[in-house]
Amino acid sequence: MTIERFGTLDGQDVFQVSLQGPDGIGMKVLTWGAVVRDLTVPLAGGSQRVVLGLNSIEDYVAHSPYFGAIVGRYGNRIGKAQFTLNGETCRLDANEGENQLHGGTMGFGTRLWSILDHGAGSLTLGLVSDDGDMGYPGRLVATCTYMLLPGSRLRIALEATSDKPTPVNLTTHGYFNLDGSPDISSHELTIAGDFITPTRPDLIPTGEITAVAGTDYDFTAPRPVHGNQHTLYDINYVLRGPYGELRHAATLASRRNGLAMELWTTEPGVQFYDGHLIDLPVQGLDGARYGRHGGLCLEPQRFPDSPNKAHFPSSILPPGQVSRQVSELRFVG
Repeated sequence: MTIERFGTLDGQDVFQVSLQGPDGIGMKVLTWGAVVRDLTVPLAGGSQRVVLGLNSIEDYVAHSPYFGAIVGRYGNRIGKAQFTLNGETCRLDANEGENQLHGGTMGFGTRLWSILDHGAGSLTLGLVSDDGDMGYPGRLVATCTYMLLPGSRLRIALEATSDKPTPVNLTTHGYFNLDGSPDISSHELTIAGDFITPTRPDLIPTGEITAVAGTDYDFTAPRPVHGNQHTLYDINYVLRGPYGELRHAATLASRRNGLAMELWTTEPGVQFYDGHLIDLPVQGLDGARYGRHGGLCLEPQRFPDSPNKAHFPSSILPPGQVSRQVSELRFVG
């Protein structure tokens, strides 16, 4: 484990923490946004990078579409940037038209986190969000723990407490590419979800829960990520199994090098975004160019806009309780 200065932002140092786990898995994490800047896993012919990352803090601030970040206080979208809680309307910072995306202009993915604990293969970061931050009620204390485990596994534990009732939806926002190709056309995807929460054109859920069978959204069996070139994906899947228990959510596999990544999570949903808006003017790691479909996201989450949809699983955190998400990336190659 090493800690080195990655750059400065508004006069404050941004650090990079390098972790090494068993079986050859390794990662680099920034204190800015709790970003996973790099993640490499062992293959027979050497290590394989599996995420998209950038070369400077300036590039992240100017160009990153949340590469590798922990987003919150509420990941994904809240319609009209407002919700009503206990009879009071809370108006949030709107940063995507009239809606809020990933916690607002200064969401957790663009904040400096503090190093709370670290070891050779683990790191815990912390962040405090004051009452009224981006419009949310309550002083929220959040932690993110990354842990490299035997069997080429990365465990991510996200926790939060608040002194007032508040919505919480912390999630991971890694962009995955398992073989280093210019796009993810060589990848196959399976999602353990038979239903989606369809959206309006602005990507706010309509409130419906519809079956994927017979549609382009059906990934219940492995198939190419872009078997249908006419469908662009940025949608929440309703996962099978009980909310709160660690269970299989998705499997991504490269036909090019045989590497597979299983996502396991305690969350009720996962957002699949196929990276169709990626178009970076700067180089990525090792000089890579990140363009359209250069990587994809699988974001374990509470459902988008759930504070405004009473029939969706609740995301409200009461005082004195702990919001906890555990997700694992399990690599097999």
